Amino acid sequence: MTRVVFTCGDINGIGPEISLKVFSKIFEKKNFNQIIFICPKNVFEFYYKLTKSSFKFQVITNHSFSLTSLNLIPLPDAKMELGKPSLVSGEVSFDSINKALNIIKQNKADVLVTAPISKESFKLARINFPGHTELLAKSENSKDFMMLFLSEKIKAGLLTIHSPISKVPELITKEKIVNTIKILNLTAKNDLGISNPNIAVLGLNPHAGENGLIGKEELKIIGPAIGSLKDKIDVQGPFVPDAFWGNKHFTKFDMILGMYHDQVLIPFKLLNFSKGVNFTAGLKLIRTSPDHGTAFDIAGKNLADESSLMQAYKYGIAINNNRKKLLAIKKIN
Repeated sequence: MTRVVFTCGDINGIGPEISLKVFSKIFEKKNFNQIIFICPKNVFEFYYKLTKSSFKFQVITNHSFSLTSLNLIPLPDAKMELGKPSLVSGEVSFDSINKALNIIKQNKADVLVTAPISKESFKLARINFPGHTELLAKSENSKDFMMLFLSEKIKAGLLTIHSPISKVPELITKEKIVNTIKILNLTAKNDLGISNPNIAVLGLNPHAGENGLIGKEELKIIGPAIGSLKDKIDVQGPFVPDAFWGNKHFTKFDMILGMYHDQVLIPFKLLNFSKGVNFTAGLKLIRTSPDHGTAFDIAGKNLADESSLMQAYKYGIAINNNRKKLLAIKKIN
């Protein structure tokens, strides 16, 4: 059994809707996992009716959880303004995350699955985090983390996360690259069950700098960082980014490291949209989420596709099981 806690995300977006659609699918089949949902009760009731859900649920006040029904931990009722960010929706999404983290810290859950939040709602609520990844890393006081995107076709991580393009070059250091490749390698082995992962690293500049003619980062930073690890980790690069994706070289590697957000996210979403998962790698916490945002434009219309959130749920369970297996092996040895 895996104990999974879901957050509601931004209540003015599609987070609550796709969550209830996932719960319906989970409870259609025989469920052997414990499912917890943190959401304002009025929002839950709105979407329970909208999605014509029929699964059993119980409102939890004392952490006495059930396996056969959804365990709803209610937040105070909140004003919904469907389709737009608001101060209230920022506060609710933040409270949902914090409540989930407390449940995990109390060892009441194994996996956290987060519905999409809005950076604009966070800003309106004066919450100073650009996204889930940074918030969750802060909760563990960890600097050894990365945003990793998972699918059957591609497993790719980011060296820099929510940084403006103008600041990316100054954030690329040999130390950061080495540390991030190590996180990728351990994540592949411990969380994804890949015993001997091979890793590709992309260049920063067009043509990967073309031997220093279009940029020096590949020669001075990225290449030397890769070279310092080759005796310990199967890592190659820096590859020319457009050719790497265009020639489907990604099919030859277990893990990929990109230098900045869109270098990875554009090809990943093109090939995996609604099937991809965002995983915060490097933390003790197992946290997964869908690979899309709040989709304010279709909020409250019962049009949202829950496929990516369902994949996040499945990946969370798989990662938890892989960690359990590894722990069992260590105990035997």
